[in-house]
Parts: sequence; C-alpha cells; structure tokens
Amino acid sequence: MSYVIGIDLGTSAVKALLVDKNGTVAAEASRSYPLFHEHSGWSEQKPDDWVEATIEALRELASSSGIDAGQIEGISFSGQMHGLVLLDGEGNPVRNAILWNDTRTTEQCREIERTLGDKLLSITRNPALEGFTLPKILWVRQYEPQAFEQAKLFLLPKDYVRYRLTGKLHMDYSDAAGTLMLDVAGKEWSLDVLSAFDLPASFCPALVESHGLVGTLLPKVAESTGLSEATKVFAGGADNACGAIGSGILSEGLTLCSIGTSGVILSYENDKSKDFAGKVHFFNHGKQDAFYVMGVTLAAGYSLSWFKKTFAPSESFDQFLEGVGEVQPGAGGLLFTPYLVGERTPHADSVIRASFVGVDGAHERKHFARAVMEGITFSLNESVDMFRKAGKTVDTIVSIGGGAQNPVWLQMQADIFGATVVALENEQGPGLGAAMLAAYGSGWFESLEACADKFVKHADRYEPQPEAVKAYIGIFKVYQQVYAQTRSLNEALAPYRNK
Repeated sequence: MSYVIGIDLGTSAVKALLVDKNGTVAAEASRSYPLFHEHSGWSEQKPDDWVEATIEALRELASSSGIDAGQIEGISFSGQMHGLVLLDGEGNPVRNAILWNDTRTTEQCREIERTLGDKLLSITRNPALEGFTLPKILWVRQYEPQAFEQAKLFLLPKDYVRYRLTGKLHMDYSDAAGTLMLDVAGKEWSLDVLSAFDLPASFCPALVESHGLVGTLLPKVAESTGLSEATKVFAGGADNACGAIGSGILSEGLTLCSIGTSGVILSYENDKSKDFAGKVHFFNHGKQDAFYVMGVTLAAGYSLSWFKKTFAPSESFDQFLEGVGEVQPGAGGLLFTPYLVGERTPHADSVIRASFVGVDGAHERKHFARAVMEGITFSLNESVDMFRKAGKTVDTIVSIGGGAQNPVWLQMQADIFGATVVALENEQGPGLGAAMLAAYGSGWFESLEACADKFVKHADRYEPQPEAVKAYIGIFKVYQQVYAQTRSLNEALAPYRNK
C-alpha cells in the first residue's frame, strides 16, 4: 500500500495525517507551539518552532505507523494564512512571524487604501484588513527599519516550513491571494502594487500550483524524520482552500459551512470576473484555475460556548441544548446577533456588539439557546445571500465543525440557507485536503474531483422544510435590520466596556 502525508500548520499546533489510497487515515500526530503576545493586539510565533514541531510529528508518524518509509510517496501542506515571515539573504528569519490574528496594522491598511484607491479591489479582489500580509510588511518597514533592511524575501508560514524541508522557495496561488500583492485573476504578483510601495519583484517567491512538485526531502530532514530522501514534496495551499478540498468543494454550486470558534461560508467559483465589491473575500482555490468566495462570522461557535459557559457551565452541550428542537423557528420571537467580538462579514466593524432582541417573560432558556444558534446561522446566511445576489448557485452546503455535531442545528442550517445540507462521515478538514493535493500530485488520481470521490465521504443529508424556510425568510429580514439599528448605540457604549 502507498501513502501520502498531509500536514496542517495551524495557529496552535501542527497536525500530520498519514493517508492511504482509499482515503483512510492510517495514523496521525500533532505537536503544539507557543504564541507570543508582547503587546495588546500583537500575535507572533517563532518560525523555527513550526519546523521543529513538524519534524517531530513526521518522526512520530514514520516510527509509529509500522510501515516502510519507502511506501510514503508524497507530502503536502495546509497552512494558516497571511502570516509574515521575512528572510535575510541567507534564508534565515530576521524576526518572529507576525500572524493572521495580529491587529497592529490599522494605520498601514489606511495607507494601502489611500495609495491604491480603486486598484486595491480590482487587482487584489480583497479589502485591506489588518490580518493580511502587505500591511505587516509596511509596519515592519516603518517601525523596525533595521529588520526590514535585512529582509530580502517574504514567505507565508507553511512555505517557510516547506523551504526548511526541501531547501526550495515557493508560494502557491491560494496562499499568495491572501497577501494583497497578488493579481488574483491574472495569477501573478502585481507590479502595480509592488511598485506603489517600492517593493522589488525579488521580494516575492516564485509562484506554483498547489499540487505542484517543488522538490524532495533534504538528506538531513530525511534522517531526522525517518522518511526517504525520495519523498516528493508538493506545494500545498491555504488552510481555507485545503479545507474546501478536504470537504469536496470542487465544483459550482457546492458551498462549505464551517462552524468553529469563528464561522466560514466558502463557495466554489470558476468565474474570475465575478465582482463582490470587497464585501466577501475572493481567493484562488487550491484547485488549478479555480477560485472561492468566503465570508466570515467572527463569533460563531464562540457565541454558543459563551452562552453555555455563562448560564450552564456545569452541563454538557447535550444537556444544555435539550429541548431546543421543540422550539419553533424564530425562537418565540427572540432574535440574537452574534457580534460578541465585533463582526467581519458583511460588516467589518470592531465596535459592534451582540444583542438579544424581543425578550419576553414567556421565554425559557431553550428559547435563548435556539436564538443563539439561529443568530449564528443568520450571520453566515448574510454571506450566502450575497453570493446568490451576485448570481452564484448555492444548492448544496457541506457542514463541518461544531455546527455539524447536532442534528437540530444541521436541519436549522438547511432551513435558513434554503439548501441541502450534508454532513461528512469522517471530518479531517485542511489536513485531508493537503493529503489530497499530495495524492493528486503523485499521480494517484487524474483530478482532484476523482480524489474527492474516493476520499470525501458524505453522511446524513438535511433537506429544507418549506414551512420553516418561509418563516426564516421573514425573520432573516428582521435580523438584517439589527446591525444598523444598534450600531450607534454600541458606539456610545464603547467607552464603558471593560470598566
């Protein structure tokens, strides 16, 4: 039997999956690494911590799986997006990596908007947000000029790990799309953007497809991990692109709903000219010459966790949600907006906060719990609604994460989204997508779609219920009014927070 390895480089840990030709996970290993928050809003990691953790995870896979290293044909990667790794002329990091969730770059985002104007959205297809890579580069140049002077090239997190494993410098299109320096539709570094900020083309690594072969393991890495020097290494992709691949989101009409701490609605797109006016993210897919659009709810699963922790800390989630299925759509006229930490899509607003609207003396805890679940789903439906208004077909939604663990919530998603909702048998997320890129790159399948047919297994399906759909259409219209009605109130309350 032949195997591939998918490596998912996350924010808190790296996870490696050993996968066979049937798509079965034969073994897995993970290692964590620290985060550094030197100042409020800062979030950094040491790039070499990722490398050491990855090598340890690979060593565990090779030693514990009981298979011959020669049976492992390929390795590929999924990685946390946007993080900045600056390398000097010797290929060493000049400072810690600045991560996607670092918020120090508001000043640089405004500079990008002033400098590029309309070119920003026409070229990069995304607004200037603090998490993206270009604002981080400009911050380092402004506030750490000595470090920037040493920097000759930038990479993203997984690309640095791959560089240390192979000695080769590359970046795939799906991750490059999150830098604000890529011409997303043209699939090349934008000379307009680079010249606007006096960055040389040599500052950017060579671009490659996600399934592209970029090298083999360096001898010292092979020795450290127990793998063969002949093991092929493929570029990999951004975590959201790999999550889409690992969920089979590879054709028009298919959409992913992922509810973790935050929530993501991601939909496949093959039309590079489709314009969402920066209201949602538009990135290159891990599938060649394809794209995806994505909306984000900042406090998705976090909203439900907060509610449980606050009002039922000693109960299990099953106990806590008991009775929610008995409550009719609309939670008895109770509405919740999940703006606990601000919002991203469609309102990029760090000041807005959550609301319960319509609280009645007849409401019980189960009404509040259902309202929270509905409010999270309404927020995600804002993205679905924008996709459809832009002409996209959204008829099948693959649901993963916490929202896929509860049948009541899965049915609620089908009713609010007005689409068939499908759960997965064995949810492995971006790590499986990375393994699929290695499998496709190794020639196991003629296409990623053929790989998905073998690797991605659907479980239960939930069809929208006409009466519930009708009710939710009306309630969603009310939900969409709450942001505008409460924005000024939250701005007035902001000075009193945390006091």
